[in-house]
Amino acid sequence: MGRNHKIAVLPGDGIGPEVIDGAVVVLKALMRSDPRLKLELTRGDVGEPANEKYGNPLPEETLALIRESNAILFGAVGKFATPVILPMRQKFQLFANVRPAYTFEGVPALQKNVDIIVIRENTEDVYKGIGYTIDDSSHVALRIFTRKGMERIIRYAFEYARREGRKSVLLAHKAPVILYTDLPFLNLFKDLSREYPDIEAKDMLIDSCAMKVVMAPQIFDVILVSNLMGDILSDVTAGVIGGLGFAPSGNIGENLAMFEPIHGSAPEFAGKHKVNPIGAILAAKMMLEWLGESEAASRIHRAVSAVLREGKIRTFDLGGDSTTEEMAEAIAKKIA
Repeated sequence: MGRNHKIAVLPGDGIGPEVIDGAVVVLKALMRSDPRLKLELTRGDVGEPANEKYGNPLPEETLALIRESNAILFGAVGKFATPVILPMRQKFQLFANVRPAYTFEGVPALQKNVDIIVIRENTEDVYKGIGYTIDDSSHVALRIFTRKGMERIIRYAFEYARREGRKSVLLAHKAPVILYTDLPFLNLFKDLSREYPDIEAKDMLIDSCAMKVVMAPQIFDVILVSNLMGDILSDVTAGVIGGLGFAPSGNIGENLAMFEPIHGSAPEFAGKHKVNPIGAILAAKMMLEWLGESEAASRIHRAVSAVLREGKIRTFDLGGDSTTEEMAEAIAKKIA
């Protein structure tokens, strides 16, 4: 450790600023306790605050900040999600969306001993936004699967499994029905899997996979899935472990990555200081792992685990009345 990491902190709108403030409290506690960890945290505007300030929800000023940064810590954006999130993912080619789901002691969950990594292709599929309307009677959204996009996400999943000591990668798909996208995705998966004999390659229909994630999540290790299906499936895995408040994600590219909780802006809770910041705090943990600061990341995980295990601080999703700030401060104190 000891390198200086430039972090673009983009709180966004809705509950984004509250949960990102909680993550920043934890990161600052880490830096106070270990002078070798140097994070240069610079805030930028996206979403509603940016639109009010610049007339653009994703202004050039923010893009310039991102280009100068090593990583992005992002909160949430509501009504401007389409002109903010999708362009950031595509502009910076953040092609792999990594969404871990694991259980914590002290959190009411549908299942115990869950440890699943969902790896979602992040730049193609219907999220390309390509489609058309015929005489206002037929509405078409095109699913775009390129050879480059499929190959790089398949290889990323196997390389991730190998690097993290995972045993298997399972492709969830609908190949028997969706012949022009899912079938070539499955065929390429099978072909490329031969280059990774140390990792077991499996596949399963997406509907069966969703059912088994709820009923027997312990059978899964790494699940690879396309963009739209992965968006849905990762919310299912979050529900199994106790809810979106415990679900972080990383949007990974070749030279840049953006980390965020997956819960979205939840505007109905904005300003109430009651939401759980752990998703954002675990996103910060993922960011540190990606930056090579593995010990600092482990300290966040241990602190989160300790606070949840003790159960003294509980936000409303855990059946308590602790504030967002109280949860973040409790985790920061464990680090200190």
